[in-house]
Amino acid sequence: MIRRSFFYITFVATILFLASCQSSRTKAVKLVQTMEDSVFGSTGAIDRVKVGELIDLYINFADKFSKDSLAPVYLFKAADMAMNTGRSLEAIQLYERILDNYSEYSKAPEALFLMGYVYENNLGELAKAEEIYKKFLELYPDNDFADDAEISLKYLGKSPEELIEIFQQQGVFSGFGEEN
Repeated sequence: MIRRSFFYITFVATILFLASCQSSRTKAVKLVQTMEDSVFGSTGAIDRVKVGELIDLYINFADKFSKDSLAPVYLFKAADMAMNTGRSLEAIQLYERILDNYSEYSKAPEALFLMGYVYENNLGELAKAEEIYKKFLELYPDNDFADDAEISLKYLGKSPEELIEIFQQQGVFSGFGEEN
């Protein structure tokens, strides 16, 4: 009799706990969606004041619900927002977190490529960018971003003027600006 009572109490407690977690998750998702609407607004313009709050919401969700399928999605969104708002080091940390904890996530290869991009274009750390692009090509040679990684390696460290000269020599710009 005592065992049966203990079983029922444990069962009920577990159900209540799971229900509260689901309710908490649902509230967190709704809060994220509300903040996304607020940040991006109806005009499509980003409200930069609220970007940091949204990044924090994404990260908090991933911290609290690390096993949830939305965790890597939200981390990727947070990294993307950080990268595009000048928070390069934060973006790199978030991309690393995706790679470390969610290597099976469909956008994990893209996260690695974007780390190289941030090191190259935002931080000017060309040696680190080269290392990451090479690692990307080694791990994901057939990925859609493989061509981009190869091109990035080929032209790594070249100034815009050097690139224009290279492209002119290759005839990339031939025909542009000429009148028929």
